[in-house]
Amino acid sequence: MTDPAALMKRVHEPRLSKIAEAVIAGEPARENDLEYLLSTNAILELGAIADFVRRRLHQNRAYYGVNMNLNYTNVCELRCPLCAYSKDEGEEGAFTLSLDEIDEKVKTAVARGIDEMHIVGGLNPAIPFEYYVEMLSRIKKIKADLHIVAFTAVEYDYFSQKSGLPLEEVFCRLIDAGLGAIPGGGAEIFDENVRSVIAPKKISGERWLEVMRTAHKLGLKTNATMLYNHIESIEDIADHLSTIRALQNETGGFKTFVPLAFHQEHTKISSKRRDSTGCDDIRIFASARIFLHNVPHIKALWMYVGEKMAQALLSFGVDDFGGTYVHEKVVHAAGARTPDYGTEAHLVRLIKDAGFIPVRVNASYEVQHASGVY
Repeated sequence: MTDPAALMKRVHEPRLSKIAEAVIAGEPARENDLEYLLSTNAILELGAIADFVRRRLHQNRAYYGVNMNLNYTNVCELRCPLCAYSKDEGEEGAFTLSLDEIDEKVKTAVARGIDEMHIVGGLNPAIPFEYYVEMLSRIKKIKADLHIVAFTAVEYDYFSQKSGLPLEEVFCRLIDAGLGAIPGGGAEIFDENVRSVIAPKKISGERWLEVMRTAHKLGLKTNATMLYNHIESIEDIADHLSTIRALQNETGGFKTFVPLAFHQEHTKISSKRRDSTGCDDIRIFASARIFLHNVPHIKALWMYVGEKMAQALLSFGVDDFGGTYVHEKVVHAAGARTPDYGTEAHLVRLIKDAGFIPVRVNASYEVQHASGVY
């Protein structure tokens, strides 16, 4: 639906009508409307506005990727309470992949036809910086056009600290080795009172923003994430979204916003609220699409929210369905019930069944033509 008159016929709640009028006029939603968007019970009217924005940007297209997750180590000195994946060195289940082991995993995935590697890991003090540089270089030697999306802002800050190199030099060396883009992990919720409970040793929200600002200035496009449904308030969510929008106004470097539903199992967060409902998820994603007018894409990772909810969210502002994510481990360690791998054919069917046109892309939204599925 991209007809303004049709949108206004669907939106009757007075405050949402005003927001719809602003959206039609191409004006950003106001800061003081955000908490209302995040709490309204007029879900279908909220969704109509988000869908209008989504279709104006992307028409009937829904993007997906054929990619592999590479978690090179689960040893991490932070041991955040929110994380069910990390281990101490020597603990049962702890691992660090050798470069040769990574080579073999990449070769196997390339043989399956992937377009992209998504790489994140723990903060392991035993790994030297050259390991990361060599990792990317070797991946590029295996497949030169493989798009590498690697390392969170938390990892980049750690690389800089441990190597003694300025952050910009860390980025430049990894770009030279093959880095193509950056995932958005580690943002969690920016409010420091919340961070002190869920991730007390992790870099501050302000430092996360500084790392992303530096990446953007060097020409790297990045995601931004938000972890929700743990101990945060609506005010914390609103602050997080406002902060993302402000940095995007400054740099223009965020390509995608990715809300991440918190999974509690095996974590140390005991004060979590009830599980989110479908309406809770819709409010988050739809509000993000309306408010983040300057961020091109909103992604719903089907492994986090489930296949059915991901399908529904395509009609509530989401345009990116996520990827195949071979061997995803992090959210599954925290109890996600979805498979840890989705075939391309399966994702295409889910998107088509939801009434959208599937488009295979990499993380920079470059259309990939390797598949004849769609």
